[in-house]
Amino acid sequence: MQPDNLQGQHQFHIRQRLRMMVNQYEVRAVSPDGTEGELLAFAQQKRLAFKEQVTIYTDDSKQQPLLGFKARQRIDLGATYDVTDAAGNPIGLFRKDFAQSLLRSTWHVEQGGLPQVTGQERSMPVALLRRFVDSLSWLPYHFDFTAGGQPVFTVVKKWGLRDKYVVEVQNPQIDRRLVIAMAVALDALQAR
Repeated sequence: MQPDNLQGQHQFHIRQRLRMMVNQYEVRAVSPDGTEGELLAFAQQKRLAFKEQVTIYTDDSKQQPLLGFKARQRIDLGATYDVTDAAGNPIGLFRKDFAQSLLRSTWHVEQGGLPQVTGQERSMPVALLRRFVDSLSWLPYHFDFTAGGQPVFTVVKKWGLRDKYVVEVQNPQIDRRLVIAMAVALDALQAR
């Protein structure tokens, strides 16, 4: 899918594929009946990489990159990830707020021309249970991303054997590629 068409999407589903050596994610449009629609993008992340990097392609043939994100440093508890388009031009960045994430995961998203967006786990009780009760670490988590108290986008994890998310975009100015990168990162990087 071309970035112009992608920018018109206000909701999409992200589903993890089960693979042994890589994490793979399908990003799909939402059909009028609420089910998964056409494939918008396909992400792949190598496991156990020294420096986190994820490439997101236009489809699962992996012939044409759409965007990617990469950690600035190898090991950093509050790592910053640069998000770039297929040509390597910057789209924006996101970073984990390590201090706030001790109790409730918090991320910051930046895109030129827009105020900083902050995303945080919606439920403090679920966040605490996931951290302090090992047998409950599987509980689904939901993130609300806001700027100046206004909603920008949400990422809601659904129940199921495979990780699945519903992403809703409320701010038409946020680059959907940046939103997709952040949503994929929530699954790929959240446990780190």
